[in-house]
Amino acid sequence: MKYVIIGGDAAGMSAAMQIVRHDESAEVTTLEMGEIYSYAQCGLPYVVGGLIDSFDSLIARSVETFREKYGIDARVNHEVTSVDIEKKVVSGEGFELSYDKLLVATGASPIVPPWDGVDLKGIHSIKTIPDTKALMQDLDQVNHITVIGGGYIGLEMAENFVEIGKKVTIIERGPRLAGIFDEEFSEKIGEEAIKQGVELKLNESVESFEGDDDGRVTRVITDKGHADSDLVVIAIGVKPNTGFLDGTGIHLFDNGAINVNPFMETNIEDVYAAGDCATQYHRVKEQDDYIPLGTHANKQGRTAGRSMVGSPRPFQGMVGTSIIKFFDLTLGRTGLSEAEIEKLKFPYETISAQIPHIAGYYPEPKKLDIRMSYHTETERLLGAQVIGEAGVDKRIDVLATALYHKMRVSELEDLDLAYAPPFNGVWDPVQQTARRL
Repeated sequence: MKYVIIGGDAAGMSAAMQIVRHDESAEVTTLEMGEIYSYAQCGLPYVVGGLIDSFDSLIARSVETFREKYGIDARVNHEVTSVDIEKKVVSGEGFELSYDKLLVATGASPIVPPWDGVDLKGIHSIKTIPDTKALMQDLDQVNHITVIGGGYIGLEMAENFVEIGKKVTIIERGPRLAGIFDEEFSEKIGEEAIKQGVELKLNESVESFEGDDDGRVTRVITDKGHADSDLVVIAIGVKPNTGFLDGTGIHLFDNGAINVNPFMETNIEDVYAAGDCATQYHRVKEQDDYIPLGTHANKQGRTAGRSMVGSPRPFQGMVGTSIIKFFDLTLGRTGLSEAEIEKLKFPYETISAQIPHIAGYYPEPKKLDIRMSYHTETERLLGAQVIGEAGVDKRIDVLATALYHKMRVSELEDLDLAYAPPFNGVWDPVQQTARRL
């Protein structure tokens, strides 16, 4: 059986490992357009900030490991540009390869609009190790950096630039940072940015860039003014890498992601997809969605690999859980925001509370801000958000588990959660908030 996998990162290599473990006679070929396999993209901002001292620390397994230890024909600099569904052949410059089963795990790429001047030196996006190396090599003599986009990547990059002593401006076309949070919490995130010396330009849209005689960016032009900059990072989102599938008949989501079922199968027999190039089923929305995260990519890759070798275990979906560090705050959310709930037209209410993350009498308690939204007819939890300096991760994971199992808010009070004064109050903040129902 010839298995071909397009893409050598989280989803692709998770699938490859399942195949070699379940099919001893498998011929597995992986085609990676770059030169680096299986690394932690989420750690890239922290290499920029100096918290992680080497890109090598981010690499889970080298290409040599896949070749020599696992017998995978792991190829580099192989960009697939065409798939022939009828002949079962993939091809690119200088190669053509037949397959019995195919997995598309090509990930996503940063969105870079065709702004005037976007090709000037000093304008970067960040998604891969080579992207990040190029950015870091460009930091000499840079004092003022403009980050375009106030989402997760924009916030993480802004924080790490401040950590290495740079002046930072964030330009966000929306009215607030971190738009996936409810407005009340987005305001807290904005306040933290300002407290840390980050300049915010909200409700501003980038129109173009200006440069000097050497062709290096010096200014970002917006619809409301400008921002003088020595370097620019564009972080306004990503798009699935699926353009090469045009004409194949593979069904795509509205943003170009590949539609898959719980076994990562596409509508074309023997063609699978997983990771940032594919959809994910949202258990709260009860419909396909697109939330590209490493957690989903690894799970979907594992699912795809098992499906391809005939040992299927379905991907059970996700609930939209995420968390980031932003200076002194941790920002966590799971499920639906109020805006998403309103779009789905669910009847809902939101309860909120501010509660210490540990026993109030124990030294150095930190306040947790918690919001929970619930369906008013069923009391089913629909979404939750937690922000604070400590204890956010534990609470957001409890709430994510509750969402996964479709729990009612009132049922949270019955959970048997860990308690000791250094770690919690006798009633966990999640339970204290739920009791306000």
